[in-house]
Amino acid sequence: MGFLSSIDISGSALKAQRLRMEVISENIANMNTTQTANGGPYRRKVCELSEIPRDSFSSHLNGALGGGVQVSAIAEDQSPFKLEYDPSNPLAGEDGYVAYPNVDVVQELTDMMSATRSYEASVTALNATKGMAVKALEIGR
Repeated sequence: MGFLSSIDISGSALKAQRLRMEVISENIANMNTTQTANGGPYRRKVCELSEIPRDSFSSHLNGALGGGVQVSAIAEDQSPFKLEYDPSNPLAGEDGYVAYPNVDVVQELTDMMSATRSYEASVTALNATKGMAVKALEIGR
């Protein structure tokens, strides 16, 4: 694995975790949205992460690992909506229940902490790679 590919891998992780944090922020912002353009309550979104494949023949010969991480999809969580009995609410169904988004603030904050820690780890790896490059240049002096 070369020097520049290490930077590319760290960069891809930074990009993926940033997008993950944006999706989590959107979930938190919409945790009380009972009406969307689709007509129902907001549905929680989750990022699906996957490896960026290395497709070149030379990378297979060199035994290279994957090429980083990417957000392969942003999927909607299909768990049921939270129902609250409020027959006086104009959004209540025939049974008197109002459907609220399937967003749990504790889960979102836990996911946000995980994404933040992953982002910090990628920054640390990037800085370590940069430090090694600086030391390598100092050897040549």
